Amino acid sequence: MVRRPLGNHHDGPDTLLVTSDATQTETTQTEQSANAIEMLRDLIENARVVLWDFDGPICRLFARHKAERVATGLVEWLAGRGLHNLLSDSERGSLDPHEVLRAVDLRHPGSDLVTELEERLTQEELRAAGSAHPTAYADPLIRTWTAVGARLAITTNNSPKVVTAYLDDRGLTACFAPHIYGRTTDLQLLKPDPHCLNRALVAMGSAPSAALMIGDSPSDLAAARGAGVRFLGYARNAEKAKLLREAGAAHVVRSLEPLLRVLWRR
Repeated sequence: MVRRPLGNHHDGPDTLLVTSDATQTETTQTEQSANAIEMLRDLIENARVVLWDFDGPICRLFARHKAERVATGLVEWLAGRGLHNLLSDSERGSLDPHEVLRAVDLRHPGSDLVTELEERLTQEELRAAGSAHPTAYADPLIRTWTAVGARLAITTNNSPKVVTAYLDDRGLTACFAPHIYGRTTDLQLLKPDPHCLNRALVAMGSAPSAALMIGDSPSDLAAARGAGVRFLGYARNAEKAKLLREAGAAHVVRSLEPLLRVLWRR
């Protein structure tokens, strides 16, 4: 088994919590940090079940095997079969392979074409998993959360085969298995539909009020709202934080380290 480093590096500052773009008032940075930690403590201590998105909070799946390259490959594969006009200009220019897959499924739902395209995407995701970068502090946070008694699940638009391959490589499978809920053959149920979150809640016998989702995109936030689950946004850079805030996320962290520190204090 090949183990990659824990990846406790930093893509940006260890901003504890981002809740507003408002100008700082007389409240000191120390007081703000204390308030941020208190809000995190409330989220964490009330979470008996933690639903994790995969690509983002746990790792950067396409860190080296770029998503843009995968999307382009899917478009070229369609063109090679005389299906260039199946997609609009904007869809052909998409940098997100999931968007290409969704677009084809919208026009030919449940077809053999969609099945083959989805399998090609799965194979590309599996290739990407071999060079994925672990999100800083994700591994110890997952292990610590499991150790203090929380139950964890993966709720993602990626293939469950890919999630399992990555977790096996990191030695994290036992922290989640069997609760890995990824892309199914019904692509209409991808997030922002709350389907995978609801599957996890039912399988784990959890009320939505006892669960917390950690995600990095507006679609994760929408899925959490649809399932009635509290949401904590993870943003590895300012642009992602801005997108989450604009979508209405009340709590966004730029690092997972503060969550780990809250758990340690328990």
